[in-house]
Amino acid sequence: MSDSLLRAVCTAALAVATLTAAVPAPPAAAVPPAPTTVSGMLSELQKLYRQIEEAGETYNATEVKLRQQQAETARLARDLATARNAIDAGRRDVGRLAREQYQGQSDLSSYLQLLLAKNPRQALDQDHLIERAASDRLATIARLEEGAKRADRLASESRKALDKEQTLANKQKQARDRATARLKEVEKLLASLSVEEIAELAALERSHTATAQKKLLSTGVLNGKRTPSEEGDQALEYAVEQIGKPYVWGAEGPQAYDCSGLTSQAWARAGRTIPRTSQEQWRELPKVSLRRLRPGDLVIYFPEATHVALYLGEGLVVQAPHPGTRVKVSPIAANPLLGAVRPDPDGAALRSYTRPALPPGATAGSDAAYGAESAPAAD
Repeated sequence: MSDSLLRAVCTAALAVATLTAAVPAPPAAAVPPAPTTVSGMLSELQKLYRQIEEAGETYNATEVKLRQQQAETARLARDLATARNAIDAGRRDVGRLAREQYQGQSDLSSYLQLLLAKNPRQALDQDHLIERAASDRLATIARLEEGAKRADRLASESRKALDKEQTLANKQKQARDRATARLKEVEKLLASLSVEEIAELAALERSHTATAQKKLLSTGVLNGKRTPSEEGDQALEYAVEQIGKPYVWGAEGPQAYDCSGLTSQAWARAGRTIPRTSQEQWRELPKVSLRRLRPGDLVIYFPEATHVALYLGEGLVVQAPHPGTRVKVSPIAANPLLGAVRPDPDGAALRSYTRPALPPGATAGSDAAYGAESAPAAD
């Protein structure tokens, strides 16, 4: 992890510079005392990375809603323009009717012509024309009235849509502000570490990861032959191809990823669209127990479902851990497990499976072990 932490100083600084270039810094808040022990530093890093990822997933979810709302706002604007054009056309028709009446072509003159007609056939024909003309006039006025009501309704909906769009944009900015603040704290903490502290921090993290992994594997929930579905195999091949690419907050490829950016794009490449964020993936995709976990399934972490990885098999996952790291292979228990979901519950498992070949250094770097919490109970 030492190389990863040293890289994280530069990466976090670059991320902060990029974000703060577009977003003003939030108001200063009371700063708690800096941790004085390596264990305290690890806990502080765990907390900060978790806050960054939570803010990132909020940002990503809001980005999706904002795009949807912008599309809805644009649709309403088009409908409103169409309604207003219809009103203009109706007003022209009403103006034409007014001119006809002024020029003596009103219904009254038509009735006079009917009364003065010399033969019954002509009278009946004239009566039919009068009824049709009156019906056309009434329809024209009704269309104008209905068009005006529709335009008023669309104008109101459009205003509400714009307000909602602005609310989402503000929420997105707040999430970005929170992430910016946390990134600054990470940068400050990492920059304060000595070489000895970095080495000790790395050893402590490896110890936590090893303890959590051993505890999970000892339960036997991951024993047995596991094969993915055809789509799951394709998603894993894509994820493995991304190993070594940097974690960038809010990114979804192809040059960089955050955690859910990697999982959503991997499954998109397999031909299946899944929600963008880890919280939505946990909430909307079918859950699967660890005893039934197969390669390609998504492993969700933390009580708030703020982190996600793809199960590779043999107790390993492919993940984008946190700022300052790269897409890599990690032990499944490197982060506190919440559960797992399956993007393709209808997909049959392959009879045989060969795990994609891993590139050199696929397991190098920080796994972001946030603590050796208990594994979830097997179903």
